[in-house]
Amino acid sequence: MSGRWEPGSPEARQAEGAGIFCLPVPTPFLVGPVNLYLIDDDPLTLVDTGPNSGLSAEALVDGLAALGRRVDEIGRIVLTHQHMDHIGLAGVLARRSGAEVVAIEGLAECLGSYTEWMAADDAFAERVMARHGIPDDVRLALQAVSSSFRGWGAPVQVDRLLAGEASLEFAGRTLEVFVRPGHSPSDTVFLDRDAGILIGGDHLLADVSSNPLISRRLEWGLPGRAADEALERPHQLEIYLESLAQTEAMEGIELVLGGHGPAFRDYRALIGERRGLHERRAGKIRGLLEEGPATAHGIAERMWGNVAVTQAYLTLSEVLGHLDLLIAGGAVTSEEDDGVVRFACA
Repeated sequence: MSGRWEPGSPEARQAEGAGIFCLPVPTPFLVGPVNLYLIDDDPLTLVDTGPNSGLSAEALVDGLAALGRRVDEIGRIVLTHQHMDHIGLAGVLARRSGAEVVAIEGLAECLGSYTEWMAADDAFAERVMARHGIPDDVRLALQAVSSSFRGWGAPVQVDRLLAGEASLEFAGRTLEVFVRPGHSPSDTVFLDRDAGILIGGDHLLADVSSNPLISRRLEWGLPGRAADEALERPHQLEIYLESLAQTEAMEGIELVLGGHGPAFRDYRALIGERRGLHERRAGKIRGLLEEGPATAHGIAERMWGNVAVTQAYLTLSEVLGHLDLLIAGGAVTSEEDDGVVRFACA
């Protein structure tokens, strides 16, 4: 679980002084509450919405009321990425308020065809898991859990499409838009340069590493190229590290408002910590392979034991991401036999 937003902290006061208010709402997920951000400007704008649940909706309504605002006053809803704890209520809120829904171009089809997209995601995950050694019974259980979670998200029509390096205009500010895939394929961050504030979604969080989950590419669309997708698995950690490097090079950021946990200032130091974490984990995986060749799931079991079963796709994504780095560096090789990939020290 991540930490929580800290009301009254210097960081919270700085954000509020710039007209950006955090509205934490509960989620059913281990990460804990999700931070929504209300930008008190024209149009009144909500960044992210929380999952599709009555508890989240109630917390949002209460948070707005504490600021003297109502749902029907929201004029624009901006979405940072596709995960259900960030987009679940977008459709409900748009219908209640008439707000314009804004997201990057590649996210529109995903959100507009949410049910179909989730089914394609599940099918893709099934093929990746089978190819990398997760047993049939574990895959079946994970698919049942995934199906039970789908209701936390819901379809929403995106009204305005953003390209990378675009901007969002307000009466009193401009938000610059930067696409930063990795944690998901659609991660987007928004910089208020005058205020020195970056609204970062889950791209970079203060207390927890943003897991680069293996996901279908947005450009694959629907229904997807089913036979090829598992073979063309995106190298999600490599993508994420490149996005971190792009953020590290950005200037003018005094404060980062994350999608979970407290706000933070020294984003470059945090990026360095995250990079070091991944380097150490890659080294540990290389060391485990000295015990003998293994599937990615087998490596996950060596690292995390039963957690590699209860959170099989998360741990598989972690291991495969670091194996991609090791293969690129010439330290590890892979070989496929009867549809299953095994890895070994080079």
